[in-house]
Amino acid sequence: MHKPYGIYEKFIKRPLDLCLSSLGLIILSPVMGITAILVRTRLGSPVLFTQDRPGRDGKVFKLYKFRTMTDERDENGELLPDEIRLTKFGKTLRSTSLDELPELINIIKGDMAIVGPRPLLVRYLPRYNEHQARRHEVRPGFTGLAQVNGRNSITWQEKFDWDVKYVDHVTFIGDLKILLDTVGVVLKKDGISSETSATMEEFMGND
Repeated sequence: MHKPYGIYEKFIKRPLDLCLSSLGLIILSPVMGITAILVRTRLGSPVLFTQDRPGRDGKVFKLYKFRTMTDERDENGELLPDEIRLTKFGKTLRSTSLDELPELINIIKGDMAIVGPRPLLVRYLPRYNEHQARRHEVRPGFTGLAQVNGRNSITWQEKFDWDVKYVDHVTFIGDLKILLDTVGVVLKKDGISSETSATMEEFMGND
């Protein structure tokens, strides 16, 4: 059962997201154009990485990002581990969050919000417990509480706790604070990877 929505979440958040993401797409289009050219020349085609991700109520949508990895494969045609395929250029895109800019299109389409729990993998859906699954009661976000409280350096359980805390406290002031904190996290390049993975270990469920 969903929680009741407040005035901000019900009437203001989505129109504000639409206006800000549209403005952001216009202002950042030169940066996105240059990034696309660099990705094409350094990593090849396709420039965009697309993947199915679950959104609000678990509804699946197509996520857009700039690719940060090569397509290197082993002798059996299987993709090599992330730490091998993630190039220095790809790490730079991730540390600056430039790879995330195409998600502005997802926000405009209504798949995502500017602030909310990050959209994870579809295969994680049956692995959540009842508490963790509550992260899907709102649209996933470009950034969120987990991203400004450790990003990939915290555990999955901690991430989900931050996500659910956000679900229960969606406010304009809260979203504004998360956005401001996100700027600091990006500038400091904090929490880009976990201690044991080039990105983040797969969530395998709960014990």
